[in-house]
Amino acid sequence: MKGNDKLVAVLNQLLADELTAISQYMVHSEMCANWGYEKLHRAIERQAMDEMHHAEWLIQRIIFFEGAPIVTKLNSMKIGKSVLEMVTTDQASELDAIHAYNVAIRLAQELDDQATAELLRKILLMEEGHVDWAEQQSDQIEQMGLANYLANQTAGAAG
Repeated sequence: MKGNDKLVAVLNQLLADELTAISQYMVHSEMCANWGYEKLHRAIERQAMDEMHHAEWLIQRIIFFEGAPIVTKLNSMKIGKSVLEMVTTDQASELDAIHAYNVAIRLAQELDDQATAELLRKILLMEEGHVDWAEQQSDQIEQMGLANYLANQTAGAAG
């Protein structure tokens, strides 16, 4: 089915955002694994997997609209140099994603494309979950201190 060119372009921009998020999360995940923060490594890796699903769904929708998914474009990544910086940069990226998805949902609704709007809302809810997770990590760091927080992220920590 031939889709609206403007909507396909927006879907491709969202795809670039998701592909960038996958890369950023994978780098952060592997940095945490290297530092011995196994729990944080696994949690961030799960978020990267969520982003992979988002990219897959966007690609499917673009193809459904007879568009060409652009998978070679990445945005600038913001790689944190510490766990706190990672959480902060990932949270900021997710807040940007929430804004972009809300804009895309409005466009889909304006075009009376409820199926695309529904898909974008599904992804939006997952992105909001990522922000919530980042906020929880920031709150824990603030409340228990960075050293205690990081001690709880090792493989040997209770949990």
